[in-house]
Amino acid sequence: MGEQGPLAPGVAWRSVAACFLSAFGLLAGRRVRLPRERQGTRLHFADGTSARVYRETRLGSGLAKDPCTLVVTFRLRLVRGPAHALFRAESLLNTPLFVGFPGFTSKLWLDHDERDRYRGVYEWDGPERAEHYARSLWRVLALVSLPGSIRYTVLPGLRRDDVLADPGLADGLAPDDDAAAWWRIQGTA
Repeated sequence: MGEQGPLAPGVAWRSVAACFLSAFGLLAGRRVRLPRERQGTRLHFADGTSARVYRETRLGSGLAKDPCTLVVTFRLRLVRGPAHALFRAESLLNTPLFVGFPGFTSKLWLDHDERDRYRGVYEWDGPERAEHYARSLWRVLALVSLPGSIRYTVLPGLRRDDVLADPGLADGLAPDDDAAAWWRIQGTA
C-alpha cells in the first residue's frame, strides 16, 4: 500500500467521471444487487468501536479473481444526531460514485460508530485497483468530511467475507499499531 492521500485532482476526477458513466450501464443492465443477508450485522473493531451494516452493494457474484479487502473510514462534517438517518437514506444515491470503478465487486456500508466515523468494507478485484479507487474517492470525501478523518487500508489476497469470519487472516498484511486499530475487525455479531 502506498502513501495515504488523494490522487492528483485531474487523475482523481477523471476516474470518478469514468466510474459515474460506467455505473449507469451497470445499473441499467441490472447488474447491481442490494442483498440483505448482512444487514444488521455488527462489526467490532480493535479500537473498541463497532458499527452496524445498513446496506450491501454487490456487482454480479461479488467475488473477485484477485481478491483484496479494502476498508475506508471518514467522519462527515455537520452530520450529528438525526442527520445520520438522513445520510444513510441519501447514501444510496452515491452508488454511481464507486460501483463503476474497475475491480469493484462488493461493499458493506457501515453506520456511524461511537466516534461518528463511517466505514465501508469492500471486496475488490486487485489491490492496485482498490488503492486507485480509495485515493480517487478521497477527493469526493474531502468535500464533505472533516479534515484528517479520511483513511483506508488495503488487505491484499483476502476476501472480505473471509476477514469477517476470521479476522486473524489480516495479521501482518497492514500496520498493526494503535493508530491502525480503526480498521482491524475483531469480530461480528
